[in-house]
Amino acid sequence: MAIYKEIRWGFIGCGEVTEKKSGPAFSLIPGSSVQAVMSRNREKAQSYALRHGIPRWYNDAQQLINDPNVNAIYIATPPSSHATYAIMAMKSGKPVYVEKPLASSYYDCQRINHTSEKTHVPCFVAYYRRYLPYFLKVKELLQQGAIGKVISVQIRFACPPRDLDYNSTSLPWRVQRDIAGGGYFYDLAPHQIDLLQELFGPIVHANGFSTNRGGLYETEDTVSAAFQFADGLTGSGSWCFVSHESARTDRIELIGDKGQLCFSVFTYEPIALHNSEGRQEITVPNPEHVQLPLIKNIVEHLQKGDICTADSISATGVNWVMDRILGKF
Repeated sequence: MAIYKEIRWGFIGCGEVTEKKSGPAFSLIPGSSVQAVMSRNREKAQSYALRHGIPRWYNDAQQLINDPNVNAIYIATPPSSHATYAIMAMKSGKPVYVEKPLASSYYDCQRINHTSEKTHVPCFVAYYRRYLPYFLKVKELLQQGAIGKVISVQIRFACPPRDLDYNSTSLPWRVQRDIAGGGYFYDLAPHQIDLLQELFGPIVHANGFSTNRGGLYETEDTVSAAFQFADGLTGSGSWCFVSHESARTDRIELIGDKGQLCFSVFTYEPIALHNSEGRQEITVPNPEHVQLPLIKNIVEHLQKGDICTADSISATGVNWVMDRILGKF
């Protein structure tokens, strides 16, 4: 792999996720800067570039990839275009950082991995929660044996519909299967599944039931699943995206033979530790730009040859699990 002194990023896509979660972080790391941005909407690309002090903007992805001042690509578009843009960039010899999920199907993930292997150009994926202090604390507690041997894993997530879900003539892209790969499950569950695989290793068996109970859109809005890790640990999950407000839940429960550990994935509620010493709540703050720790690791990987493990190979397993749960194969 080539070693880069300066990482000069080009953004393909400049939507909401780039405004605070990721975009500003690229310029906060020594030796890293944003040189160009692209959106199919010319006005959007120009406005984003002006607001963020980015030198150049494009409305054509290939032009951005060909920009000689850009040597790394950040893809922040809906999942259906991830594989196309990632492959274009890697074939041009430029490392790629892709928003999650890696692609809209397990098959497209395999295409990305094949190109990365063939070109020897790395592809990283925005599973940034692995690197956040909040989840590193969860990992630390498990390694310290705070709840003993983990014997069961449970995911519970429920939220009411969003206002846009009621607009049948202009539905969000996140509930359009051809763009997102599925419904909100395909958008939100990747972070939960990736975290669990980071903590417990690969999931090797997964099955599920999915249905549409609310009738607001065609993709699934309610999912139940069972899964098993390579070491035999089993888990289950339930997701509902059309619940009443009173049922709103964002919770992962790890049940051990010496206690229980509960935490959220999206709201960062205090980590709750239950064991023989009683109940303890642990508050862990995260950085303002939540993708900063991961982006810093990627930059150091490219500059110094350090190892960033949030790559396309590790991310592919998440799509495999989701596709199995949704019955895609």
